[in-house]
Amino acid sequence: MHTPQPPAVPASPALEGLEGKFTERWEREGTYRFDRSRPRPEVYAIDTPPPTVSGSLHVGHVFSYTHTDIVARFKRMRGMAVFYPMGWDDNGLPTERRVQNYFGVRCDPSLPYDPSFQPPEKPEKQQVPVSRPNFIELCVKLTVEDEKAFEHLWKYLGLSIDWSMTYATIAPPAQKVSQLAFLRLLRRDQAYQLEAPTLWDVDFKTAVAQAELEDREMPGAYHRLRFARADAPGSHVEIDTTRPELLPACVALVAHPDDARYQPLFGTHVLTPLFGARVPVVAHPLADPEKGSGIAMICTFGDITDVTWWRELKLPVRAVIQPNGTLGPVTWGSAGWESADATAAQTAYDQLAGLSAKKAQAKIVELLTASGDLLGAPKPITHHVKFFEKGDRPLEIVTSRQWFIKTIEHKEGLLARGRELQWHPEYMRARFENWVHGLNGDWCVSRQRFFGVPFPVWYAVREDGTTDYTRRLLPDESRLPIDPSTDVPEGYTAAERGQPGGFIGDPDVMDTWATSSVSPQLVTGWERDPELFAKTFPMDLRPQAHDIIRTWLFSSVLRAHLEHDSLPWAHASISGWVLDPDRKKMSKSKGNVVTPMGMLQEYGSDGVRYWAARGGPGVDTAFDVGQMKIGRRLAMKLLNASKFVLGREAEVGQVTAPLDRALLAGVADLVADATAALDGYEYTRALDRAESFFWSFCDDYLELVKARRYGDHGPEGAQSANAAMRVALSVLTRLFAPYLPFVTDEVWSWWQSGSVHTAAWPTADEVNAHLAAPGDATTLAVAVEVTAALRRAKSEAKVGMKTAIARAVVRDTADRLAALDAVRGDVCAAGNVRELVLEPAEAFSTEVTFEAPAGGPA
Repeated sequence: MHTPQPPAVPASPALEGLEGKFTERWEREGTYRFDRSRPRPEVYAIDTPPPTVSGSLHVGHVFSYTHTDIVARFKRMRGMAVFYPMGWDDNGLPTERRVQNYFGVRCDPSLPYDPSFQPPEKPEKQQVPVSRPNFIELCVKLTVEDEKAFEHLWKYLGLSIDWSMTYATIAPPAQKVSQLAFLRLLRRDQAYQLEAPTLWDVDFKTAVAQAELEDREMPGAYHRLRFARADAPGSHVEIDTTRPELLPACVALVAHPDDARYQPLFGTHVLTPLFGARVPVVAHPLADPEKGSGIAMICTFGDITDVTWWRELKLPVRAVIQPNGTLGPVTWGSAGWESADATAAQTAYDQLAGLSAKKAQAKIVELLTASGDLLGAPKPITHHVKFFEKGDRPLEIVTSRQWFIKTIEHKEGLLARGRELQWHPEYMRARFENWVHGLNGDWCVSRQRFFGVPFPVWYAVREDGTTDYTRRLLPDESRLPIDPSTDVPEGYTAAERGQPGGFIGDPDVMDTWATSSVSPQLVTGWERDPELFAKTFPMDLRPQAHDIIRTWLFSSVLRAHLEHDSLPWAHASISGWVLDPDRKKMSKSKGNVVTPMGMLQEYGSDGVRYWAARGGPGVDTAFDVGQMKIGRRLAMKLLNASKFVLGREAEVGQVTAPLDRALLAGVADLVADATAALDGYEYTRALDRAESFFWSFCDDYLELVKARRYGDHGPEGAQSANAAMRVALSVLTRLFAPYLPFVTDEVWSWWQSGSVHTAAWPTADEVNAHLAAPGDATTLAVAVEVTAALRRAKSEAKVGMKTAIARAVVRDTADRLAALDAVRGDVCAAGNVRELVLEPAEAFSTEVTFEAPAGGPA
């Protein structure tokens, strides 16, 4: 319960120091503590994005997390128990790279654990190899320190997090949820393992999912190669390729079935240049007649289309690219590597083996030129090449054993979930649907990394020492979380690890999106806290940026669809990017980010939050210190206006004066508009409305009412003015509270008990309860317009604003003149008007006569 108290206004209100003052107070008083005793209809649960703990936060984080906090604060003031935890996404590749550089180590899983290991005091250029358990310990050590720094910045920004509810995506509770969800999928045949062509980063030596790809425009060249027809000596087929180094992996030539040029060749064979491999000419609708010569070679594997052709045409595999990106050894003439001239093929290939793809391309161009099978000079082009989003070299496709979650068969169900979800803004749903429509394979969720959630699986080892992947050894759910590299399956001993007749642990870890995708289940206590889960799942809101709709949002929807047959949340609020002055996205990888703490200290957290709030849902927003300065000025104006309203002993009565009733009519309309906007997640529109009203309140209403407030028109007029001002100030302070949490709690503390952030959100009924009779907002609007015209007349006459006006004539429509007549005293006092004459007219105009200066002509 919040009750007014005698105002205690500081002599010199200031913004400095408010962050420290209220951060400590909120923590001490549990202002944002989640009340789990409340029933589900009174709970608002937020699936807060866990930031990646791999260095430092940047201004983009401040931007988007402020949007979430605005919603959280609004819902709390609306009477909801807000479930608002914070997580740390600390597993995965970014953390591994940071640990490697920070400590000067690299992970070598073949090494045993060293309990006494200490990293070098100063990292050397040559990184020290350590065991996987030692490496993970260093990852945990560093992320704990990063998390402390993150938490400090979030508190300084004013996020209304319940800091008793934090989680880390690598911590045991998160591992348990991830492993449990995986085992449930496996037992329902929704997860499977397969040795198949997989997108592969040769530097990180790990599989990559479709969602982690990005196309980059790269220089390349078309090489026209000549294939001899096996059944027509002296005849040739010409193809264009950008990857001649994959010629030894060629398994067919392909053209469009309707392409008349090549229809006579379908069903015949050609010989590959240099290697003499006999390959068929086949038809497939994905072949592009307009691309190159209209016929292409299918290699295993050059790109995703090769995989589709290989699968649908049931072609053999001739793989040459190894996981490290070099061409592996091949024995020409052996099974699968047949050749018309095995000796010549081997001689050519031995010059390529061991080279990187780039060096192999240069070498094979030499060989093809010498053999006469390269026709003309390579033709330079630029084309889009697929990269891992964090990678430096183009992706290869390597055959490897990976874990997948079934996705393709659930396309229609996922599209239905997308339509069920409430999107803010609505048009972002199209991005989700486009992604689902474009899926071309199941989700590969395994990664060949170290710092991640391990797959809870062992395999039996046959008596001959080979691994039997069909005999999976799965733990009981009660044992989770487990690490198969150190833990032992039931019925075995540690001595049997890797031995004939023993077992071996799955070496891979889950993709970070595979663990982050169950953040709703993790934070709500799935299979751990049934009472909490019942009150918070499905959650109410997923806030996130638009660039990870295809990853985090999609994968979370998929996991909830498969596990619970529901959405994970009811609403998705999508933030845009922060852009630099060149309109480019700010990101650590681009090196154009701004460090937040200095910015928060210079402009104040409220000023920075104001800038962030100006970026509406889904809108990319420029980094703009000018907006931060405006936000700081708004916060300072709120202090000064509040000091004026509360800064003197004054009696408060019913709101009777027409101008005051007009003000509160406008306040009631403002409350209705702002509430509707925030209910629709349109936080920028609500801020626009409140800010515009506030400046008019300060610049217009307070000036109009100043004389009456000081008692110039009698005690009843003063009491009405004081009451109206305080009602307006109370409402405005609460409307600004989600945006400017520090200055609003400071103002609130001058005259109200408790925190503004646990006060009730204002309502139109609350405002109208102070009125002796209904008000008309038009009355205030007319008064403001007339006063502005009087000021303008003084300005044009180049006289001071306090100059007396002997006679002012206002011409306007009858209804507007009636409104003006009701507030005649306030307008005359504000404009220093001796006589105000009202004349009916069709349009508004004014005529002003100034008082003659003392001693001047009459």
